Amino acid sequence: MKAIVASGYGSPGVLHLQEVIKPIPKANEVLVRVMTASATTADAMMRTGKPYIARLFVGITKPKKAIPGTGFAGVVEQVGQGVTEFEIGDRVFGETTFGFSSNAEYLTISQNGVILPMPENLDFSEAANFCDGHLTSYNFLKEIAKVKPRQRVLINGASGALGTSAIQIARAMGAHVTAVCSGRNVGLVRSLGADEVIDYLQKDFTKSDRKYDYVYDTIGKSSFSACKNILSEKGLYLSPVLKFSLLLQMIKTSLFGQKKAKFEATGANKEEKLRYLLSEVLDIYKEGRLKTVIDRQFPLEKVAEAHRYIDAGHKRGNVVIVTS
Repeated sequence: MKAIVASGYGSPGVLHLQEVIKPIPKANEVLVRVMTASATTADAMMRTGKPYIARLFVGITKPKKAIPGTGFAGVVEQVGQGVTEFEIGDRVFGETTFGFSSNAEYLTISQNGVILPMPENLDFSEAANFCDGHLTSYNFLKEIAKVKPRQRVLINGASGALGTSAIQIARAMGAHVTAVCSGRNVGLVRSLGADEVIDYLQKDFTKSDRKYDYVYDTIGKSSFSACKNILSEKGLYLSPVLKFSLLLQMIKTSLFGQKKAKFEATGANKEEKLRYLLSEVLDIYKEGRLKTVIDRQFPLEKVAEAHRYIDAGHKRGNVVIVTS
């Protein structure tokens, strides 16, 4: 089968299209013919091997899993012994977490992993990115922040994959949403439900007179220290972007003060929990309160080009890899 293989850590140039052995499902696994896959900011960061602390989990000198990508959507082509949850021909989507390997024509995944049947009205391009923006933002806003109606949420990086999801999810939770983005994306974030929009090219949101219960920094461009003054008395600074400085802030704020800094790698949660959270996200989608914003689609052989586009930092919503 065709797959993208990373020869090591570095620029997008380390990603190459190769012929590799097609996986065979083991007991309790399904073989999925991948129709679409995700290419995310997190994928691009992991490709570089930075921050270096992340290499403890994904490989010291080169990736343990050479085929990148985690989000996928496709069709079950074969089932292993003991599989009862899925049948050949089922349309499915999900997340391979630290198994990676979705930037390929086929992948295998446990029937008990982060995989669900696709609703009939959900297309493959939307489904492939559900576990990046939607699932991650839902985990941060519901599980970590526990956002309540009428609380104030500021979302930095509001026009990206996580940001566009977070606007909609926070609104579904009844929160007042302030979105931070560039001027060219104001219309997009307003259309998703943002109550207020700050153009970061015109105004520094950390100098605002407003107080927020939560600052969700989806791109990790700010910090707890910079946002402390705009947080409410027991406010939280949340970010899915791993930085050593953020880890130090987490330790410090866990010991002192009421305002806290929080980081979590959503994919590191147990698969059972992720699958449950994904089912809840799917419920929001079925209610018509959540849509996937797609920026660009690239064929499998141009994953390196997709990473270059992501690295440029102007992505609006999600990038999709079309594999079949």
